Formats: sequence, C-alpha cells, structure tokens
Amino acid sequence: MTLACSQAVFAQTSTNAPDSAAVGTLAPVVVTSTHVERPVFDVAASVNVIDGELMRADQMQVNLSESLGGVPGLMIQNRQNYAQDLQLSIRGFGSRSTFGVRGIRLYVDGIPATMPDGQGQTSNIDIASIDRVEVLRGPFSALYGNSSGGVVQVFTEDGSGPPQVSSSFTAGSDNQRRYGLKASGSANEERLDYLLSTSRYTTDGYRDHSAARKNLANAKLGLQLNDDSRLTLVMNSVDLKADDPQGLTYEEFIDDPRSAAPNALLYDTRKTVKQTQGGLTYERRIDANNDLRLMAYYGQRKTVQYLAIPAATQKNNPDHAGGIIDLTRNYGGADLRWTSRLALAGQPLTLIGGVAYDTLTEDRLGYENFVGDQLGVQGDLRRKEVNELWNIDPYVQASWQFAERWTLDAGLRYSTVHFNSDDRYITDGNGDDSGSARYSKLLPMAALRYQPTDDFSVYATVGRGFETPTFNEISYRPNDLSGLNFGLRPSVNTSIEVGAKAKVGNGLLTAALFQTRTEDEIVSAGSDGGRTTYRNAGSTLRNGFELGWSGDIVRHWRAQFAYTWLDATYRDSFYAGDATDPDNLVPAGNRIPGIARHSLFAAIAWTPPKGWRAGVEGRYLSKLYVNDSNDEATPSYFTAAVHAGYLWQLSNWDVNAFARIDNVFDKQYAGSAIINAGFGRYYEPAPGRNWTAGISATYRF
Repeated sequence: MTLACSQAVFAQTSTNAPDSAAVGTLAPVVVTSTHVERPVFDVAASVNVIDGELMRADQMQVNLSESLGGVPGLMIQNRQNYAQDLQLSIRGFGSRSTFGVRGIRLYVDGIPATMPDGQGQTSNIDIASIDRVEVLRGPFSALYGNSSGGVVQVFTEDGSGPPQVSSSFTAGSDNQRRYGLKASGSANEERLDYLLSTSRYTTDGYRDHSAARKNLANAKLGLQLNDDSRLTLVMNSVDLKADDPQGLTYEEFIDDPRSAAPNALLYDTRKTVKQTQGGLTYERRIDANNDLRLMAYYGQRKTVQYLAIPAATQKNNPDHAGGIIDLTRNYGGADLRWTSRLALAGQPLTLIGGVAYDTLTEDRLGYENFVGDQLGVQGDLRRKEVNELWNIDPYVQASWQFAERWTLDAGLRYSTVHFNSDDRYITDGNGDDSGSARYSKLLPMAALRYQPTDDFSVYATVGRGFETPTFNEISYRPNDLSGLNFGLRPSVNTSIEVGAKAKVGNGLLTAALFQTRTEDEIVSAGSDGGRTTYRNAGSTLRNGFELGWSGDIVRHWRAQFAYTWLDATYRDSFYAGDATDPDNLVPAGNRIPGIARHSLFAAIAWTPPKGWRAGVEGRYLSKLYVNDSNDEATPSYFTAAVHAGYLWQLSNWDVNAFARIDNVFDKQYAGSAIINAGFGRYYEPAPGRNWTAGISATYRF
C-alpha cells in the first residue's frame, strides 16, 4: 500500500511560503464544498483542501490513496486490485463497500462521479491535472443529498499564461509503468484557457492474477464570454482492463500474500471498463449581488466483469443470473443554482437556491461463465433487464453573519430517488422480476460558528442524511435468486459535530468531536465469487474524534499530523443469515466491520521551491474487523515511507526527478478487506517494501 505523500497533505492549510519572513502568516485557502466560498478557517465544518501540484510530487500519480491518506476521518485503501477500485470511507460511511465507492459523494469539476443511486468510482480521476481536492466531512455533507456521508470534490487546473507542455515517466515495483503528457495555456488575453492531459498505466500487479492496464484522458476548456459570463467545458475518458485476484483466507494471506484465490485462476476473473463523459458549466454574474450557475452533464459507462461463481451453482438454479456481469450505463443530469448576497438586520446574508436532477438508464445482462467444460468464457444468457433511476432534489441554503463574530448556516434539501426495473428475461423457472421503488427524505442541516479571536473559532453542526441502496446492492437477492432486492430499505442518519480551529504557528490546528446515529444501516450480507448481497441491520452508533495540524515549521521545513478515533457499533441485534440458527445472531455491541478504531499519520519534509527535497512519513492503523461476528480481523500495522528528489530550473525548462520507498520496514499487512466475504476470503494483502522513481520535464513557450 502506498502512503500519502507528506508534501501533498501540507497544502491542506497553507500555501507555499518558503521565506522565513512568511512564518507566522497563514495564507487563506478558499473552499467551495459548502456552496459558499470561504477560507478553511471560516467554515463551520471539518474540511481539508489538498493542493494538486503537491499531490503529484514524488508519486506514481495513479491512485488517490497515494496522497489523501493524511486527511483526518478519511480512510482510503489501495486494494492492489484495479478490478475493484479503491476502498474509501469517511467517518465509517462507505466501509461496507466490497468494490467501488459507497456512502459518500464524489465530484469532478462539479460533475458527479457518483451515480444517482449512490454508487461511485475513482477510475476516471486524472491526478496529473488536479488543481485541488476538497474533502468535506460531517453534517454539512447532507446538503448533497442521497449517500452523502462525506464529500470528495476534485477540481481540474485552469490553463493560464503562455503555452506549456509536460511529459513524465514513472516506474515502480511489480513492473509498474506510467507515461504522461499534458499541455495547457491561455490565449486572447486569457479569455480562452485550455488543459489537455493523457496517461497510460500498466502493471503486472503485486499479487498473482492482478495485472492491469489503464488509459486515461482529461480535458478542460474555459471561455470568458464577457466580463460577467464564463463557460467551462470538461471531458474525460477512461479505458481500464484488470485481472481480479479476489480475497484470501487468513492462512493464505500469511503463507503466500502474493497469491490469488484458486477460483480466480480457474475462472480467469477479470473486468473491463470504458467510460466517457462530458459536462458544461455556465456561470453568470447578474449584478453585484446575484449570480447564476447552470451545470449539465452526460456520460456512458460500459462494464464487463467475469466472476468466479461455480458452474454447478448456475446449472442447478434456473433463477441464477450467471457468472458474468455485462452493464451499459447512460447517465446525465443538471444543476441550476442561484446565489444572492443580501442583508438581514443590517448584517450580511447569503441565500442559495437550486434544484439538481440526475438520471441513469442501465442495460444489465448476465451470462454463464462457462461453455461445456471450458471455464471463464461467455456462455448462455441468464439475465436481461433495463433499469432506470432518477432523482430530483430542490435545495435552499442560507448563511447569515448576524453579529461581528457569529455566523449561522442552515440548509434544507428534499431528495427523491426513484428505481424501476423491467425484467426481459422470463423463462420456465424464472418469472417476471420487474418492480419499482421510490424513496424520499427531507434533509435539514444547521451550523453555528463563533470566533472569539482572529486566530480561534468554535462551531457546532447538526444534520440528517439518508442513503438508498445502490443498483448493485439490490441487484441480487439472498439464496442466489434473480431479480432486484427491493426489500432493502434506505438508511437514515442523524449527525452532530462540535469542533474548533486555531491558527498555531504557521499552520492550522483542527479538532472535531462527532456522533452519528443510523437507522436501517445497510450492510453486506455476504460476498461469494465476486457477488455480494446486502441487508438492513437495524440501528448503529458512531462516536469519533479527529485532530490535525499541518504547516510550515521553519524555512522550507513542513510537518503534518492527523489522528482519528472512531468507535462504530451495532445497537440492535440481528441475524446475519438463517434466523433459525442461533450462530447467525449478531449481538448488539459488536463493532461494525471495516472501520478501524485508531488511525494516525505523521510526516515531515524539506520542500524548497527548487533543488533537493526529501521527506519521511508514517502511518498507524489499528485492527479492523472483517465480519459482523467480529471473530476475525486484519492485524494492526505501522508503515513508513521515505522520498527524495531534485528540481532543476533551466531557462524555459523545469526538470523534476524523484525516488521513494514505501513500507520501508517490509511489514506484512492487509491493505484492505472484503467485508463478510464468503469462505473467509476477507484479506487483500498490501505490498512489502516497494519502490517508485520518475522524471518529468516541462517546457514553457
């Protein structure tokens, strides 16, 4: 597993300030995730901003786990399996995911990377062109509607100044190779700006049967129509092909962490993804106090995945949907927002009103993964359906600075999500499984902030969120039955948070204490052969604490520290399987699997604007349970990383070379886990000691 780059996380609270004279002056970093542009210090919420340029420093630039691991409350794990994406959770939301991203909202340049049902992916995020990443945690996230236990917003760089072209090459352990090319600039007195970025990544994989290849492209074009109007076009495309080694038992994990599950080899488990999407944003200043923003987007995603479901299981059950998933998704939407800056009782008031609409049409096919005695090939059709989903969310938000040092924020969103499935595979023994479901919820949020001094502030926030099951989570019913599992209910959560922020030295110290109570928590009911079913598990309770500081120490020395304590438990007993078997009873008080109680990150680095640079970083993660019964867990671990590089500035050229070593002490540990996996195959091993090295060159015309 690659740890977060120490240079990247320093940008959460400070900008480059290499001169000693700058020490003691904290440059404001503006965030937009709360819909009102404010410096981080002025936001009544837990939010971090990570600078894109520093995310790229001394890294492979393939996975967000390389550079987001130091954000408090955020757990991001590299599965070493590109067929399943990263494992990403915020304050425990998303921890149940066995693949993809659940429970939190992802956005790239304002375009949802999370589908209307709450399922997201990070495969289309181009780290090479990121300007910044904002990570919002806590009750404020409810303003984003369904599945917003937290929000990760990625913003692409704007082209500016004379044209420049960059090329890069990075290599690493397990035959990793990444080739990158990027061009940017502006024209017509900077009324037109552009950025184009493309890369190719290949790897043999740390484990057997885990090779992958990913081609990625990202483009952004900005046009300043006049002094009051701007148009921005963004497009990206990803083409991914990856083998799937699946999870290991504890004995396999200890004896041979590089191995793949036997059935993964037998059925040649693998996945291909092709996705292209584009979006258009129009921003207009109506007058000095009113702004209009309209965003529209459209995309297509094609996924084919070969699972390791035994042939006999499919043959003996006419309801079975097969061992191959073939999905074609067409999705799109729009967000219309109006912002007014007014006054109430003589004090500043900002009002925001808008409506978001998203739609998804999915053609889902299922095939047998065998032909005769040949396994891992496409066989007979076993499933065919058209699934449709849409949501419409009107929302309002207000921010009122009702006194010199007091600010009140409040928001309300009414979220409606509609599912519909049209079954088109009806045979003897397999009836019509068509159906529909509709979920609606009013989602309020309120926050109060007090700033007694220029360098210290406190706040309290409360909000309610909800999370519908995703199409993938309702795609299978227990006992290998076909059709959608409309018996799953959405979970509803209420979160409260109290926090404090203080400018300490040339950095920002943040602390937050929070609690989340959830009803009808959606949890994994088991995972076997790549197929996972889900159930509702009653109520749960999460109590947590976050502490973080980052900034300059002296001259070019920077440091960062982040700690998270999270206690997540089931409050109700429930049956994990057959209710007639007392061994299946999960008692109240058991820990929610996939959530570590303690997480610690620390880093220090020498980061001058040119010449030599170097750093060291470490991370500790306590054990996390891998199943509801809490009888197995991944061991706790500590890993360390070191990196060094040199930056030359020669006339119009910048040349940057680096090398890094992760897991310096060659610790054997599980980088992630498959929650409630069948046959005890919970463990996804992380690499031992591994290296990365690269060089990039930029020419400015």
